[in-house]
Amino acid sequence: MLNAIAGGGSFLTFPALVFTGVPPIVANATSALAVSPGYLGSTLGFTTELREQPAQRLFRESLIAAGGGVAGALLLLVTPAKLFSGIVPWLLLFATVLFAAGPVIARRAQASAAGASGLARWRLPGLIAVSVYGGYFNGGLGILLMALYTVTGETRLNTVNALKNLNSLVLSWLSVAAFVVAGAIAWPQGVLMMVAATAGGYFGARWSKRLPVGWVRRGVIVTGLVMSAVFFSRL
Repeated sequence: MLNAIAGGGSFLTFPALVFTGVPPIVANATSALAVSPGYLGSTLGFTTELREQPAQRLFRESLIAAGGGVAGALLLLVTPAKLFSGIVPWLLLFATVLFAAGPVIARRAQASAAGASGLARWRLPGLIAVSVYGGYFNGGLGILLMALYTVTGETRLNTVNALKNLNSLVLSWLSVAAFVVAGAIAWPQGVLMMVAATAGGYFGARWSKRLPVGWVRRGVIVTGLVMSAVFFSRL
């Protein structure tokens, strides 16, 4: 529901898995599996905007997103469990701050889009970096992609959303595939969460028209800060 209304669902899925005894690396991989179906529906909702993009560009950027997602997943899998446990609070805090600053980042990025031609050359290197981050830890991925595309010259919000959703879908599914091959998925919890996330996305999309998004965003930020504090206390 949170993902459908305002984003930030990983602030609940990842800690829930850890608190119920799933090791952090497996919990991160399983959380990525749980939220991955939602990206397909989001992408299909922007097919018109995607058809307007040059096919070669879409293919190139999807390929980069796929490679970055797999690279991030492999980086997670070779990270020692103890080291990842120490990184988790910082990742959660970073994602929370990024989520809180999302509207400000979007406004500043749109304000600078008119003069972004000089930054266009950073589009592909930036996509590589963001994709690796997304494969490693999913929190805040959408905000980073939207900021990247806006700052590097995309001026239409619908186009930015379309590209964000497509590349989130590609890198998420490829990173999840790497986790599956590596045996890093807690399947009973993952399947249950996928079903719940699909149902939550459906009802969340309906309720998003009634609930004040500002209230939901504040709730997500508080949740992220609380979860960060809890994980810091476990170090």
